[in-house]
Amino acid sequence: MEVLQNGFAKFAKTKVYEKPFLNGTTNHLNLITETEDLSNMDPSRTFVNKVKRLIVKSLNSMDSSRDFLKSVNDSMDTSRDFVKSVNRIVVKVGTAVVTRSDGRLALGRLGALCEQLKELNLQGYEVILVTSGAVGLGKQRLRYRRLANSSFSDLQKPQGDLDGKACAAVGQSSLMALYDTMFSQLDVTSSQLLVNDGFFRDSGFRKQLSETVTSLLECRVIPIFNENDAVSTRKAPYEDSSGIFWDNDSLAGLLALELKADLLVLLSDVEGLYSGPPSDPNSKLIHTYIHEKHQKEVTFGDKSRLGRGGMTAKVNAAVAAANASIPVIIISGYATDNIIRVLQGEKIGTVFHKDAHLWKSLKEETAHEMAVAARNSSRRLQALKSEERREVLLAVADALEKNQKLIKLENEADIADALEAGYDKSLISRLTLKPEKISSLAKSVRVLADMEEPIGQVLKRTELADDLVLEKISCSLGVLLIIFESRPDALVQIAALAIRSGNGLLLKGGKEARRSNAILHKIITSAMPDTVGSKLIGLVTSRDEIPDLLKLDDVIDLVVPRGSNKLVSQIKESTRIPVLGHADGICHIYVDKSANIDMAKHIVRDAKTDYPAACNALETLLVHKDLSSNGGLNELILELKRGGVELYGGPKASALLNISEASSLHHEYSSLACTIEIVDDVFAAINHINKHGSAHTECIVTEDSEVAETFLSQVDSAAVFHNASTRFCDGARFGLGAEVGISTSRIHARGPVGVEGLLTTKWVLRGSGQVVDGDRGVNYTFKEQPLNTK
Repeated sequence: MEVLQNGFAKFAKTKVYEKPFLNGTTNHLNLITETEDLSNMDPSRTFVNKVKRLIVKSLNSMDSSRDFLKSVNDSMDTSRDFVKSVNRIVVKVGTAVVTRSDGRLALGRLGALCEQLKELNLQGYEVILVTSGAVGLGKQRLRYRRLANSSFSDLQKPQGDLDGKACAAVGQSSLMALYDTMFSQLDVTSSQLLVNDGFFRDSGFRKQLSETVTSLLECRVIPIFNENDAVSTRKAPYEDSSGIFWDNDSLAGLLALELKADLLVLLSDVEGLYSGPPSDPNSKLIHTYIHEKHQKEVTFGDKSRLGRGGMTAKVNAAVAAANASIPVIIISGYATDNIIRVLQGEKIGTVFHKDAHLWKSLKEETAHEMAVAARNSSRRLQALKSEERREVLLAVADALEKNQKLIKLENEADIADALEAGYDKSLISRLTLKPEKISSLAKSVRVLADMEEPIGQVLKRTELADDLVLEKISCSLGVLLIIFESRPDALVQIAALAIRSGNGLLLKGGKEARRSNAILHKIITSAMPDTVGSKLIGLVTSRDEIPDLLKLDDVIDLVVPRGSNKLVSQIKESTRIPVLGHADGICHIYVDKSANIDMAKHIVRDAKTDYPAACNALETLLVHKDLSSNGGLNELILELKRGGVELYGGPKASALLNISEASSLHHEYSSLACTIEIVDDVFAAINHINKHGSAHTECIVTEDSEVAETFLSQVDSAAVFHNASTRFCDGARFGLGAEVGISTSRIHARGPVGVEGLLTTKWVLRGSGQVVDGDRGVNYTFKEQPLNTK
């Protein structure tokens, strides 16, 4: 036993501090500079400085979100009831999570992981971590060392692959130094334990392993396990010589069994196990894995991007652990709070449980159930007093401001994915939530809260007969389905409008804003009082749920698709529910011959460059023909070029200005590009707009009031301006507080749709026993009455 203890002590390197650091962050961060493995990575030590900055940034963000994560206490899903009895947790993080796409360490994700484990440790959970990433980190360092030690002639020669075991040996110490630094920053002690597959054939080793880990956990130390690849006798392609494990997923499963864990969490680079490739829109997330049902239905792709496992390895390890009575959940390691959410009982990821096949309720919440829940919650919201509904909105605004850093963290993850996927700048712009934007959203929510109560307003009062009074009263529509683009700020505006108007809401945002939408939805619904419930606002996460929702004309009252004409048309063709169409934003400005050119330049530049991705940005500039001969046209062109705008011409302008002709006169650029065309007069401009426009927002710049009135009355668009930028077409700028979109429809609501556009009316008749009786006993008066009296 003494030999076993001494031998095992070589693998358990625990650094215990007698008292925590209390002198701020400096002492914590000095640990990095004292670690030679990290400082050697770059002579300028910029890597070290980067580690410092990212640790502080990540941990500060986590600190700001901790109270929120604790405060959210959604009702636990029945398929997650088992987490109530969890005490000892094994968390496995793979190479695809701890590294970025370029192979470098994802320090932000590592910081968020350490923060979560610290929280669990603080709450009394026993936490064990199994980590990958040593080989990747070692490879970076050895590449640098080889480069630093090479002569110019050496670099001209083919460079062979680095030895994987040498990479593991170098990277292991660096990886542990990084974990030690991050955990020390959080006043948590960690330990390192390196194991090989052959060790587990030794019963004495297994016993000593259990005793050592138990001792560490009793001291609130977090054991960190990794396979000792540096001295492993296994050869590529990593075939298991002992029959025990061949990757860290299997190692995690084995440790969970040996250490009698209550839960195994496998962190992945996707949300869980899907029915097909996660990138396929038709693939569905499997919330509960049933081996008998899913083993033949699910196919797996390639192995992990950087490690040697992948989803196949995770599922095999999960099935084996579940069969041994250890529940397993596969979740994304990219989110900052998924482990905590698992232990709160949220239905995220894929769960593996030995009794899953016996659970009575495994079906997903159907679209109909989601809509019915939203309707029921909306009726409870409508039953609140006006001041109580106002307090709900104020609570939402406060929650947004309180959790700015958490929102920013999730939004940055969406932006990073979008950049990696190669999306254009206009989408990135719409996707971005800057701190000032979040503050602006909170302000707009408060504006809505302070607006006059919209529900129950008497719009008309008529005395039909003596003591028989008819009232027309505003009321909520019911349940709204909003399908919107990759603009997470739209989610906040729409949700606030729904709350103010007393409507239930189902939201489907663009996949590019998935994380941003999820955290915003969670923050907003957490502010709902128990009397209303969080299901007032449902977040639809899969595109394939939309067809089912569009069939629910019995429980959904209005659909608002925000997007292209094609999307609006597809929605209209697929549903009997009324559709409020938000079509393309092909906005025009016509500069008349009598225009003040300085004013025109100012308006045109603002309309195009203030926010090019907005739907109310200028897309086509129409210029009176006389301005091409008096210098006015040239001044407008120079102003746009100074703003970085790329110009395309209509048939006349392209020939006159020698610029490329626009591919279409009905084109929305959503970027710093614009179509310009020459027209004969105001009537030609009106005809051009009515033919090629999208009926969104148009503007005329002129000093001739008669010409202006002609334009304003004859242009058939939702918003028509005189001497003002098209960018004013916005719910907030119109004083509506916010908008669900800008409707180009002609029925129900048109232009920016605020609270009024989400209301309908009902008739209330107050009598004293009157009956019709063939109208013989009724003396109709039909007198209009003041609205402020009964």
